[in-house]
Parts: sequence; structure tokens; C-alpha cells
Amino acid sequence: MYTIEDLYDLDHTLAADYLRQFTYPWEALAGIKELIVELGASLDPEEYEERAPQVWVHKTAKVFDSAYLGAPCIIGPNTEVRHGAFIRSAALVGADCVVGNSVELKNVILFDHVQTPHYNYVGDSILGYYSHMGAGSITSNVKSDKQLVVVHGDGEDIETGIKKFGAMLGDHVEVGCNAVCNPGTVIGRNSNVYPTSCVRGVVPENAIFKNTGEVVLKD
Repeated sequence: MYTIEDLYDLDHTLAADYLRQFTYPWEALAGIKELIVELGASLDPEEYEERAPQVWVHKTAKVFDSAYLGAPCIIGPNTEVRHGAFIRSAALVGADCVVGNSVELKNVILFDHVQTPHYNYVGDSILGYYSHMGAGSITSNVKSDKQLVVVHGDGEDIETGIKKFGAMLGDHVEVGCNAVCNPGTVIGRNSNVYPTSCVRGVVPENAIFKNTGEVVLKD
């Protein structure tokens, strides 16, 4: 339940070939910046405009004047980047996405149809196809003790060897309003997280994470 194959349909991201090199999605975090630079240089100038050095925006995307696009980044077709959005750096945003007001992105891959619409922080994370983060929900990407992140699975712990690791959201994951995904969170496909939850470890696919920490499987 932790692997790229388990979590993501790679037909819905420009990062597909890159991600296929790895077993676990967090192994891809270190190279996102270089990936974007490489992909950006290969994009069709008839479709993408390079608005600033290493900032590529599809001509069908809508970027509000008050949004900040930090290099390198790619904004995909029909995506909307709303007022006050802060794309700090190294963001690969797919097609038909929403990056909303006061949302901050840093070192992330957003698959197609991802929504981060209101007051979200998403750092050092990968969000799968049609995943959605409710208003105020965030990924916490550094442990309070600054130690390396460990993924706490069902009966096993996986040492990642990295300090900055937010969350891996599988395809069609719904994260409720004001939820916090702690460092090393992995949420399986088609799962839901209750609003105001504090999520830690691995949530299996087709499950509901309740704000008491209880996890139940969907019928």
C-alpha cells in the first residue's frame, strides 16, 4: 500500500516516466526541481508560455495577477491559480487543477484534477489524481524534533532517510477541512480523512480516517 504503483495512476501526470524509476513515492522528492527544469525545456512553445525563466504556464491556464509563480514550476492546461497563491518553488501542477487563495506549494507534484482551493500548505508532497484538500488542511513536512522521517505502516516502520517529507495522497483521496497530515503520512486511494483530524502513518485505501484516529474500511 506504500508504493507508487499502489497509490497512483501514472497516466495523469507529466512526471510519469520520472516516477517509474522509484518504488516508493517519497524517493522522488529529492529530484522534483531538476525534473521540472528538464520537462519545461521540452514543452511545446505553441502550448506553454515561459512567463519568466523556468516558469512555464499552459496557454489555457488562468493565473490571477496577485499569484506568485516561483521558479521552477509548470502550470498545466485549464488549471486555475487564484488570488494570493504562493508557488514558492519546484511545483509541477497538472491539468484541470485548482491552486486557491493563500495556498502555498513547495517541492510538490500535483497530478491532474487536484484541488488545493483554500488556505492550504502543501510541501514535499505528491497529490494523486482527483485528490482534494479541504479548506485549511495542510501537510506538515518537518518533524518537531527535526529528525529523519519514518513511515509508520501496519506492523512495520520504513526509514526514509529524509528530513522533509509531507504527505503522499493516493488517487481520489479526500482530506477534510483543517486536517493536518503529519510528516510521513501516506493515504491510500479512495480514502477520506475527517475534518480537523491529525493524521499520522499510513491510511489504507478505501478507508475513512476519523478525527479520533479510528480507521474504518468502506463497505
